[in-house]
Amino acid sequence: MNVLDMTGRTVLVTGAGQGVGRQVALHCAAHGAAVAVNDFHADRAEAVAAELAEAGAKAVGLPGDVTDLDGVTAMVAEAGRALGPVDVLVNNAGNAGPAEDPLSHTPPFWETGPEDWQPWIATNFYGVLNASRAVLPGMVERGYGRIVTVISDAGRTGEANLAVYGGAKAGAAGFCRGLAKAVGRHGITVNCVALSTIETPTIAPAIADPEVAKKMLRGYVVRRFGQPSDAANAVLFLASDAASWVTGQTYPVNGGYAITP
Repeated sequence: MNVLDMTGRTVLVTGAGQGVGRQVALHCAAHGAAVAVNDFHADRAEAVAAELAEAGAKAVGLPGDVTDLDGVTAMVAEAGRALGPVDVLVNNAGNAGPAEDPLSHTPPFWETGPEDWQPWIATNFYGVLNASRAVLPGMVERGYGRIVTVISDAGRTGEANLAVYGGAKAGAAGFCRGLAKAVGRHGITVNCVALSTIETPTIAPAIADPEVAKKMLRGYVVRRFGQPSDAANAVLFLASDAASWVTGQTYPVNGGYAITP
């Protein structure tokens, strides 16, 4: 028996136009799921959906902004019409939303204000609330669901230059723990995957300098940066019935960057 088989399931992955989200979509489709590909950028969402369809999977591209609850609710309804009710939500959209290079300038917290904090909090915290709120009524009614939220080790251990981002990610993890206790009796599990540095288009500028990359890697027990597939492997497990008795947990996928309880 393939415990990772997701045949008959519909998966919605937010922020799936590139990087980790794209790989999660590919992983789920390869294990039989129909996949709704969300991204803020319509061209990216459509490109990944087309890639999945070419490989033989059922897929649809759904552009949209996870910080807009009405928009997310409409997106979930559209996924249901195209592929069937959403069984699995992967909250992957993150960073500062659609900003291309949010890490290029990170001034000290005391030099920032609410206008700087809002994109981080809106995407990484409210985006998780919005998408979860949109899928849960259907999951509760059907008595089945999986919610997997991608957070960051910045939310577990803290990062000096990413305090607001880390706070938003920690908030998302706390929300998921509470939600897990609320919905477990309805056959719904809620978990998080905490990532450290993954080689994606977003992080590429930060590690382009070999000397900078070498210095960063000193903090990793496994001396390499993560790949999108490393993250997707963990998400797939938590999204599948292999993890049916796992809920309210945060799984670090970080190459040993932070080894904490």
